[in-house]
Amino acid sequence: MSGKDRAKKAARESPSKTPEPKGSGSTRRKSHGKDEEQREGSAKAAGPAEERGRVVGKARRAAPPPRNTHSPAPAKPPPNSGANGAARPRPRPRPTARSAEAKDVPKNPPKKGVSFDNNPASILQDTLEKLKIKQNERIEATKCVNEIQREIGKHLKERLEWCKDIQMLKTGSHVENVKICESDEFDVMFVVSVERVDIQPFGEDGAFYSVAMKRNPNRHPLDSFLNEDKTIRASDMLQEFRKTVKEWVGRPNYVVTVEAKKPGCPAVTLQVKGKDGRIISLDFVLGLEVHSSSWPPFTKDGFKVDNWLGIKVKTDLKRKPYYLVPKYEGRGKKEYDGVIAKDAWRISFSHVEKNILKNHGHSKTCCESGFSCCRKQCLKLLKFLVRKLKEKYPKEAGKLCSYHAKTTLLHGCAARVDDSMWAVDQLSYCFQQVLADFEEHLRKQNLPNFFIPSHNLLKSAGLDKKSCDALADLIEHQRNNGFPLFR
Repeated sequence: MSGKDRAKKAARESPSKTPEPKGSGSTRRKSHGKDEEQREGSAKAAGPAEERGRVVGKARRAAPPPRNTHSPAPAKPPPNSGANGAARPRPRPRPTARSAEAKDVPKNPPKKGVSFDNNPASILQDTLEKLKIKQNERIEATKCVNEIQREIGKHLKERLEWCKDIQMLKTGSHVENVKICESDEFDVMFVVSVERVDIQPFGEDGAFYSVAMKRNPNRHPLDSFLNEDKTIRASDMLQEFRKTVKEWVGRPNYVVTVEAKKPGCPAVTLQVKGKDGRIISLDFVLGLEVHSSSWPPFTKDGFKVDNWLGIKVKTDLKRKPYYLVPKYEGRGKKEYDGVIAKDAWRISFSHVEKNILKNHGHSKTCCESGFSCCRKQCLKLLKFLVRKLKEKYPKEAGKLCSYHAKTTLLHGCAARVDDSMWAVDQLSYCFQQVLADFEEHLRKQNLPNFFIPSHNLLKSAGLDKKSCDALADLIEHQRNNGFPLFR
């Protein structure tokens, strides 16, 4: 055998010693090849040398590419391209809880001052739980009030000729189902119906009026309260009404006291001690029920509910009577067109407000079949915030009242009409919107009466610009810091 033949035979019989080509991946491929050779050799140890050589070669060709390499890596297609290198759309990210929540948030968020720190949704829900009135407390208080108002109504009809046809109209937060904390305040209006009257504005804001009886061949029960120009003396009517209510005090099975008369206040306020020891404040308000073909001209640009409640609802409500209560502002002897302030009447739309809050949805089935909104919850929270501000900052917030809160909500509902924008699961966002509205009204020192836009409730309450700015800052602090007054 020649030397060349012996070298070839030795190469075939010792394939593991075959030199590897130099390169960055030779060491890795050699180790893989040796491992494969050992496995194949254990399985086919009895086979010929040629067979072992073919197996080892096959194993080398099938070995995985090296991990640590200094050789240029093959070019990879861009992450947003397909197999042929063409661009493909970026895959949509999977929704998270945060993105899902953001998707449900209505449009037009507050421009500034919105904070969702400290889990305000949980804070607001806990606060609403605290504001709930116990059912047995509500039942007992309502029973007490119903008994007293029934007895007083009977007493008025017996003692006063002009009250023989007087009617009771329940108003206020209890009948609107937005009362908070306790059943400790009730409002009842005793109304005298008038038809042929001449209503003239008293002042320039459209909230106050003088009332004159038109010529009537028949004697009217209110003739004893008429001036020479046929205007009704509201002060004399209220005085006689108050005197007669006080006569009744002491008769019932309850301990009742009468609060001192407040200038310009149309109510006779009784403090009633219930059977459970709780003190209930009961306001009896004297009023005129005006039957007219239309509301006063100052209401023309107000009551904007066309897109919210609908034109038909608006038309039906405006066909109903409206009410006047003996209330004035400032000094009672101030005169305007021959009428002194204490004989003026303020227009009231409490019956319309009651109807709106009971049927508050853009859809007739709002809060009745499946879908629930948070309009009333927002009002309760805002009323509670006003109460807390008055308690902690009496100098700045002493002149605020719950009617400012209600008016702010009504304006918000008229601006954001869709029920979906008040979904109950968006309470935190919606309340932030209402607070932003209230803050804006305060910064502008202008909260228009919902029915009479020319009547600025903030100026009417005696809140100057400095007080309004201070209140706006306090409200902004509350909504930016997780409502510390609610804790």
